[in-house]
Amino acid sequence: MPEGSAGRVGGNIRSLSSETKRLHLRILEALLFASAEPVPERELARHLPADADLPALLAELQAAYAGRGVNLRRIEDRWAFRTADDLAHLLQHHVVEERKLSRAALETLAIIAYHQPVTRAEIEEIRGVSTSSGTVDVLLETGWVRLRGRRRSPGRPVTLGTTPAFLDHFGLETIGDLPGLAELRAAGLLEGILPPGLAAPTPDDSATLAEDEDPLDLGADDGGEAHPR
Repeated sequence: MPEGSAGRVGGNIRSLSSETKRLHLRILEALLFASAEPVPERELARHLPADADLPALLAELQAAYAGRGVNLRRIEDRWAFRTADDLAHLLQHHVVEERKLSRAALETLAIIAYHQPVTRAEIEEIRGVSTSSGTVDVLLETGWVRLRGRRRSPGRPVTLGTTPAFLDHFGLETIGDLPGLAELRAAGLLEGILPPGLAAPTPDDSATLAEDEDPLDLGADDGGEAHPR
């Protein structure tokens, strides 16, 4: 639910006539159902009057679908209808998995998610083994990983980060919903004694470039080379 939206449900939205509010909710419902991808809030707002209280309308629509077979979910500043978590298993046999990610690709994806912005060399340092350009290419093709910019270091290596599609696929509202060490250990994904002081990095998928990043430019110095180095 949008931050602070609960307090606004009783504001502008209650001043609307029931017919006008119902029309606004139907417009949002139609836009969201018609889109295969999560819809940005700015796109939803474009189809409503300028004074419409979009957060309150989305909150009401989300509440209306809370107990149904599909739920309205927020992914960063985007919204989408998705199958309710407790019913997802019913649809699993209809899913065609076009490509199964290798262990190397899954490890690389996890490192990118937690350590972004990160370069290929930094991924290799964390993994302790080399990472082929093919592994990164596969992740780029899924749409879960993007090229962010260039590190201000010798060779100006490309930096990598995750996308809203990554959040959508893994059912995350924000990148901060990734599990920490305690949650990973409780799930049995971390075993043995961890090094003292080890902590999971705080993931940050902000579109704003970091202080040590320059805007991505694939033309001048590398002949259009798009592979992270």
